Amino acid sequence: MKTKFIICILLLVTYNLLFNPFSYAAESTKIGYIDLQRVVYESEAGKKAKSELDALVKSKQAIVDEKRHTLERLKSDLEKQASVLSPEARKAKQDEIEKMEREYLRLAQDSETELRKKDSELKETIVKEIFELLDKIGKEEGYTLILDKSMFIYGNKELDITNMVIKKYNESKAGLKKR
Repeated sequence: MKTKFIICILLLVTYNLLFNPFSYAAESTKIGYIDLQRVVYESEAGKKAKSELDALVKSKQAIVDEKRHTLERLKSDLEKQASVLSPEARKAKQDEIEKMEREYLRLAQDSETELRKKDSELKETIVKEIFELLDKIGKEEGYTLILDKSMFIYGNKELDITNMVIKKYNESKAGLKKR
Protein backbone atom coordinates (compact mmCIF):
# COMPACT_ATOMS: atom_id res chain seq x y z
CA MET A 1 0.00 0.00 0.00
CA LYS A 2 2.79 2.41 0.96
CA THR A 3 4.73 1.52 -2.21
CA LYS A 4 1.68 2.25 -4.38
CA PHE A 5 1.28 5.60 -2.66
CA ILE A 6 4.93 6.49 -3.28
CA ILE A 7 4.66 5.43 -6.92
CA CYS A 8 1.53 7.58 -7.38
CA ILE A 9 3.30 10.58 -5.84
CA LEU A 10 6.35 10.05 -8.06
CA LEU A 11 4.16 9.75 -11.15
CA LEU A 12 2.28 12.93 -10.24
CA VAL A 13 5.53 14.82 -9.65
CA THR A 14 6.96 13.51 -12.93
CA TYR A 15 3.78 14.39 -14.82
CA ASN A 16 3.76 17.84 -13.27
CA LEU A 17 7.40 18.44 -14.14
CA LEU A 18 6.99 17.26 -17.72
CA PHE A 19 3.60 18.65 -18.69
CA ASN A 20 2.84 21.65 -16.48
CA PRO A 21 3.80 24.72 -18.53
CA PHE A 22 3.94 26.87 -15.41
CA SER A 23 6.55 24.83 -13.58
CA TYR A 24 9.42 24.19 -16.01
CA ALA A 25 9.95 24.29 -19.70
CA ALA A 26 10.37 20.81 -21.20
CA GLU A 27 13.90 21.69 -22.28
CA SER A 28 15.04 22.37 -18.72
CA THR A 29 13.84 19.03 -17.39
CA LYS A 30 16.58 16.45 -17.05
CA ILE A 31 15.59 13.02 -15.80
CA GLY A 32 17.70 9.96 -15.22
CA TYR A 33 17.25 6.58 -13.66
CA ILE A 34 19.45 3.94 -12.11
CA ASP A 35 19.20 0.26 -11.35
CA LEU A 36 20.06 0.55 -7.65
CA GLN A 37 20.37 -3.19 -7.19
CA ARG A 38 22.88 -3.36 -10.04
CA VAL A 39 24.89 -0.49 -8.58
CA VAL A 40 25.02 -2.26 -5.22
CA TYR A 41 26.09 -5.61 -6.66
CA GLU A 42 28.42 -4.44 -9.44
CA SER A 43 30.28 -1.68 -7.61
CA GLU A 44 33.63 -2.49 -6.05
CA ALA A 45 32.20 -1.82 -2.59
CA GLY A 46 29.32 -4.18 -3.34
CA LYS A 47 31.66 -6.91 -4.55
CA LYS A 48 33.80 -6.46 -1.44
CA ALA A 49 30.71 -6.65 0.79
CA LYS A 50 29.56 -9.81 -1.00
CA SER A 51 32.98 -11.38 -0.54
CA GLU A 52 32.96 -10.44 3.15
CA LEU A 53 29.48 -11.90 3.56
CA ASP A 54 30.46 -15.08 1.67
CA ALA A 55 33.39 -15.58 4.04
CA LEU A 56 31.08 -15.17 7.02
CA VAL A 57 28.60 -17.63 5.48
CA LYS A 58 31.37 -20.21 5.04
CA SER A 59 32.58 -19.86 8.61
CA LYS A 60 29.05 -20.06 10.03
CA GLN A 61 28.23 -23.01 7.79
CA ALA A 62 31.33 -24.86 8.97
CA ILE A 63 30.30 -24.41 12.60
CA VAL A 64 26.71 -25.52 11.91
CA ASP A 65 27.93 -28.50 9.85
CA GLU A 66 30.25 -29.60 12.66
CA LYS A 67 27.39 -29.47 15.14
CA ARG A 68 25.18 -31.45 12.74
CA HIS A 69 27.87 -34.13 12.26
CA THR A 70 28.30 -34.46 16.03
CA LEU A 71 24.55 -34.85 16.40
CA GLU A 72 24.41 -37.48 13.64
CA ARG A 73 27.30 -39.35 15.26
CA LEU A 74 25.48 -39.41 18.62
CA LYS A 75 22.30 -40.71 16.97
CA SER A 76 24.27 -43.39 15.15
CA ASP A 77 26.04 -44.43 18.36
CA LEU A 78 22.70 -44.69 20.14
CA GLU A 79 21.28 -46.91 17.39
CA LYS A 80 24.33 -49.18 17.50
CA GLN A 81 24.34 -49.42 21.30
CA ALA A 82 20.57 -49.48 21.87
CA SER A 83 20.43 -53.24 22.45
CA VAL A 84 23.21 -53.27 25.07
CA LEU A 85 22.29 -50.09 26.97
CA SER A 86 20.20 -50.14 30.09
CA PRO A 87 16.92 -48.20 29.93
CA GLU A 88 18.44 -45.48 32.12
CA ALA A 89 21.54 -45.17 29.94
CA ARG A 90 19.39 -45.13 26.77
CA LYS A 91 17.21 -42.39 28.30
CA ALA A 92 20.31 -40.37 29.22
CA LYS A 93 21.65 -40.69 25.64
CA GLN A 94 18.26 -39.67 24.18
CA ASP A 95 18.13 -36.65 26.51
CA GLU A 96 21.64 -35.69 25.42
CA ILE A 97 20.62 -36.00 21.74
CA GLU A 98 17.48 -33.92 22.29
CA LYS A 99 19.53 -31.23 24.04
CA MET A 100 22.04 -31.24 21.21
CA GLU A 101 19.22 -31.01 18.62
CA ARG A 102 17.88 -27.90 20.37
CA GLU A 103 21.39 -26.43 20.45
CA TYR A 104 21.84 -27.26 16.77
CA LEU A 105 18.54 -25.62 15.79
CA ARG A 106 19.34 -22.57 17.91
CA LEU A 107 22.80 -22.29 16.37
CA ALA A 108 21.38 -22.57 12.85
CA GLN A 109 18.73 -19.91 13.58
CA ASP A 110 21.21 -17.57 15.25
CA SER A 111 23.65 -17.97 12.37
CA GLU A 112 20.95 -17.21 9.81
CA THR A 113 19.81 -14.15 11.79
CA GLU A 114 23.38 -12.90 12.09
CA LEU A 115 23.96 -13.37 8.35
CA ARG A 116 20.77 -11.49 7.45
CA LYS A 117 21.72 -8.67 9.83
CA LYS A 118 25.24 -8.41 8.40
CA ASP A 119 23.89 -8.43 4.82
CA SER A 120 21.44 -5.69 5.73
CA GLU A 121 24.15 -3.59 7.41
CA LEU A 122 26.51 -3.89 4.45
CA LYS A 123 23.83 -3.00 1.90
CA GLU A 124 22.49 -0.16 4.04
CA THR A 125 25.93 1.46 4.18
CA ILE A 126 26.41 1.14 0.42
CA VAL A 127 22.92 2.43 -0.41
CA LYS A 128 23.42 5.43 1.90
CA GLU A 129 26.67 6.29 0.10
CA ILE A 130 25.00 5.83 -3.30
CA PHE A 131 22.15 8.17 -2.32
CA GLU A 132 24.68 10.79 -1.23
CA LEU A 133 26.47 10.39 -4.56
CA LEU A 134 23.17 10.63 -6.47
CA ASP A 135 22.36 13.86 -4.66
CA LYS A 136 25.76 15.25 -5.70
CA ILE A 137 25.37 14.04 -9.30
CA GLY A 138 21.86 15.48 -9.46
CA LYS A 139 23.04 18.91 -8.34
CA GLU A 140 26.27 19.00 -10.35
CA GLU A 141 24.77 17.73 -13.59
CA GLY A 142 21.44 19.54 -13.35
CA TYR A 143 19.07 16.60 -12.99
CA THR A 144 15.50 17.47 -12.13
CA LEU A 145 14.74 13.91 -11.13
CA ILE A 146 16.69 10.66 -10.66
CA LEU A 147 14.56 7.55 -10.16
CA ASP A 148 15.21 3.94 -9.27
CA LYS A 149 14.36 1.53 -12.08
CA SER A 150 12.20 -0.52 -9.72
CA MET A 151 9.77 2.41 -9.47
CA PHE A 152 8.54 2.27 -13.08
CA ILE A 153 7.81 -0.16 -15.87
CA TYR A 154 9.61 1.40 -18.81
CA GLY A 155 12.43 3.87 -19.25
CA ASN A 156 14.31 4.97 -22.33
CA LYS A 157 17.81 3.47 -22.18
CA GLU A 158 19.28 6.91 -22.91
CA LEU A 159 18.08 8.05 -19.47
CA ASP A 160 19.81 5.14 -17.70
CA ILE A 161 22.77 6.53 -15.74
CA THR A 162 23.56 3.30 -13.86
CA ASN A 163 26.98 2.78 -15.48
CA MET A 164 27.99 6.38 -14.78
CA VAL A 165 26.91 6.02 -11.13
CA ILE A 166 28.86 2.76 -10.72
CA LYS A 167 31.95 4.41 -12.23
CA LYS A 168 31.68 7.52 -10.04
CA TYR A 169 30.94 5.46 -6.94
CA ASN A 170 34.00 3.28 -7.57
CA GLU A 171 36.10 6.42 -8.14
CA SER A 172 34.83 8.03 -4.95
CA LYS A 173 35.65 4.89 -2.94
CA ALA A 174 39.10 4.65 -4.57
CA GLY A 175 39.69 8.33 -3.75
CA LEU A 176 38.92 7.69 -0.09
CA LYS A 177 41.40 4.80 0.03
CA LYS A 178 44.22 6.97 -1.35
CA ARG A 179 43.82 9.55 1.42
